[in-house]
Amino acid sequence: MKIVCVGGGPAGLYFGLLMKKHDPAHEITVIERNRPYDTFGWGVVFSDQTLGNLVAADEETARTILQSFNHWDDIDVHFKGRTISSGGHGFCGIGRKRLLNILQARCEELGVRLVFETDVGDDQAIASQYGADLVIACDGLNSRVRTRYAATFQPDIDTRHCRFVWLGTKKKFDAFTFAFEETEHGWFQAHCYQYDGDTSTFIVETPEEVWRKAGLEGMSQEEGVAFCEKLFANYLDGHSLMSNASHLRGSSMWIKFPRIVCREWVQWNSIDGRRVPVVLMGDAAHTAHFSIGSGTKLALEDAIELARSFERHGGEGIDAVLAAYQQARAIEVLKIQSAARNSMEWFENVERYTAMEAEQFAYSMLTRSQRLSHENLRVRDPGYVARFEDWIASRAFAQSGIEPPRVAGSIPPMFTPYRMRGTVLKNRIVVSPMAQYSAVDGVAGDFHLVHLGSRALGGAGMVFAEMTCVSADARITPGCPGMYAPEHTAAWKRIVDFVHASSDAKIAIQLGHAGAKGSTRRAWDGTDQPLEAGNWPLVSASPQQYLEGVSQVAREATREDLERIKADFVRATGKAARAGFDWLELHCAHGYFLSSFISPLTNQRSDDYGGSLENRCRYPIEVFKAMRAAWPDDKPISVRLSAHDWVEGGLTPSDAVEVARLFKEAGADMIDVSSGQVSKKEKPVYGRMYQTPFADRIRNEVGIPTIAVGAIFEADHANSIIASGRADLCAIARAHLADPAWTLHEAAKLGYTLVSWPQQYYAGKQQLERNLERERQMAAASSGLTPQQVAARLLEG
Repeated sequence: MKIVCVGGGPAGLYFGLLMKKHDPAHEITVIERNRPYDTFGWGVVFSDQTLGNLVAADEETARTILQSFNHWDDIDVHFKGRTISSGGHGFCGIGRKRLLNILQARCEELGVRLVFETDVGDDQAIASQYGADLVIACDGLNSRVRTRYAATFQPDIDTRHCRFVWLGTKKKFDAFTFAFEETEHGWFQAHCYQYDGDTSTFIVETPEEVWRKAGLEGMSQEEGVAFCEKLFANYLDGHSLMSNASHLRGSSMWIKFPRIVCREWVQWNSIDGRRVPVVLMGDAAHTAHFSIGSGTKLALEDAIELARSFERHGGEGIDAVLAAYQQARAIEVLKIQSAARNSMEWFENVERYTAMEAEQFAYSMLTRSQRLSHENLRVRDPGYVARFEDWIASRAFAQSGIEPPRVAGSIPPMFTPYRMRGTVLKNRIVVSPMAQYSAVDGVAGDFHLVHLGSRALGGAGMVFAEMTCVSADARITPGCPGMYAPEHTAAWKRIVDFVHASSDAKIAIQLGHAGAKGSTRRAWDGTDQPLEAGNWPLVSASPQQYLEGVSQVAREATREDLERIKADFVRATGKAARAGFDWLELHCAHGYFLSSFISPLTNQRSDDYGGSLENRCRYPIEVFKAMRAAWPDDKPISVRLSAHDWVEGGLTPSDAVEVARLFKEAGADMIDVSSGQVSKKEKPVYGRMYQTPFADRIRNEVGIPTIAVGAIFEADHANSIIASGRADLCAIARAHLADPAWTLHEAAKLGYTLVSWPQQYYAGKQQLERNLERERQMAAASSGLTPQQVAARLLEG
């Protein structure tokens, strides 16, 4: 093949050498607009995993790169005069110029043609000139090729909120260093790492508004560098900061990161009567924020995967090769970009976390991407995790007013207690409210006794009963439980009494009204489908039909309806108190009646309850205040919210922060943060713990405790969430459907034995713990790890 790479960065050079190595008969040309030794930026960072990929792809190149690396294991976080260190992270730094020189030399050794000081203005003309069968567009962040074929590639370019500058210094950092400094204008952060024997990269970053307030927009390049030197003088030990961007003037050295995602990576052109593909690679195809150091990693791994696709699928034709390449890389890149987005947003919102103490701030930063979890950290640095767990536990026991146990070993964060008003939970795991559709005329029966009772015995700190309806016409289905008749109160009291008598768990009730989503069949008979007979009238904030052309049309609630429904909530609240529930939750999410007021998608009212966000929240707040007045003062009330409608024009996470603030001002104790189910037009982005960022933002911006929900199904998830301060409780749903004793079983997997099992099941506890400990010991003997590290690796999968 004749291959032309437009762009002589890591992607083009590495792909060229890999293809030439695979088949020396290929004619490969790499065209670069700069001179051979020109480059911008200082050093790049690779993880040990990336190095392994390079060794597998081309050991000779990898060996030369490894000899040029500066390796370190530690991360130091400097915050409010404190330094928090953790080890075992396994990073390597290398100068960008040195990396390119190594790749250039290897290309020349293998016979790849390198053409410098040539600016490619027309990729089709270059393809014709060289008779190319394949054009690789690796022309960087501002790719001309991507722009030319934008209709095919469909790039989504999101210019982010922080300004940052790449600087260097002769100060040698022994660890990957993150330094945070507060000014009168706001917070700045520095990302620092050594990449050769005497030089370090020093990136300074701050939100755009802080950058402007500090006057950096009007400073010369020299003044801007001096500003950074003064601000971070404590970390430079007298060394100066250096800029290699002399080609830029003034404040233009401060740039904003563009997050680039392309839907397609291949464009087909007709060149001299031949079909010639143009393939995106590296920053031209995608970007990942520098805070996880993945831009160069992604470029090199693009090259590896495309070369591998030719090896595996070359016999099937180039169409099959390129399809395999895009399919494989798109999945992996999406994972990296998701982690990079989480990391990027953390640094964009540093101020959100500055109320934390240094220990938790550092842990939050370490786990910001959600790829590095509690158990990952334990594998890397068991001592750091043990110390941090002790720090978390000491504060949790003090907050709950409980004497900590006097035992050796740390307590995992999810097993620390939590107090809200007069209610103390033994741990941070709650069974999420999950509709069971098994009530008869609103009465919770034997099924609910067994369902909730078994999960209370299963180790959770609190079990939530499913959404319980405040009137017959507030039900979702005929199988939904209620709290509007004497027999309902008696039925619930029977269940509450069992939980209190037979377990040390607390039990909560969630009160709600289905609104436009009511009068439907049980889930197994057709989710959201209207009843075939026996329907009841529906009301909502405004007229709506949840399933277009299918559902009943709900009418707009009148003032009389609103007063009646508010009274229904208050009456149900009193009944819940008499039934003995420990905790009450008001359901204002998922498109149900109260949610329909909050979302602009379902509220088009023109009275005091419509229009602005504050007006849309007015009625749910009125209901909440009336319930709070009817509920015992020493018992908590939480509010479940949908923090994101996932629909253009719907409620956004920023809106949810304001909604939560209004409920906090009204007296809410906690926000149970969910999302979606308001509109069938929603397009949620799923993934592990995908709703946790919403709980994190509300907790740390509003200053109100939160419950995290959604795709939390491992102890590792819960421990990471609680330890990082992203939420105060974790609600586990489907995992608890599959395993009523999920909490007890996860404790055993962790090797944590200080959990209370029902005395009737104690023999099972001992057997399970012995079996799991035996597995850990055997694995440790064969791996050289400690049993604790083995447990951590088993948990992280």
